[in-house]
Amino acid sequence: MTGYELTIGKLSDQTGVKIETIRYYEKIRLMPAPPRTESGRRMYNDALADRLRFIRRGRELGFSLDDIRALLGLEDRIPTCAEVFEITSAHVDLIRTKIADLKKLEKTLSTVAKQCSRNKTPDCAIIKTLFS
Repeated sequence: MTGYELTIGKLSDQTGVKIETIRYYEKIRLMPAPPRTESGRRMYNDALADRLRFIRRGRELGFSLDDIRALLGLEDRIPTCAEVFEITSAHVDLIRTKIADLKKLEKTLSTVAKQCSRNKTPDCAIIKTLFS
């Protein structure tokens, strides 16, 4: 196990990924099962740490686990640049849709909030709007 010097705790500290999440990624095979010591302790190397950072960054950017699986080439082959572009473009479209939805939500809630009298009675325009 030359080069496998990181315990799961150290890997977690280095990458900012919780131990439970690392185990989950191994279970769903985003991360390969690492070699173990004779006592059963998981051991990781720098390449696995880099892979985990890639997964974490992909998740931070909102990519689904399936998208990350495809980007990592876990679908039995390494994706082409064109395929990576397609995955990314689809994700950008999804983000744009979410932004549009959030803008509508912000506008609606701002309008409703302006109707609020802010008094100390239970008669609240915001609650009425939410019930309608």
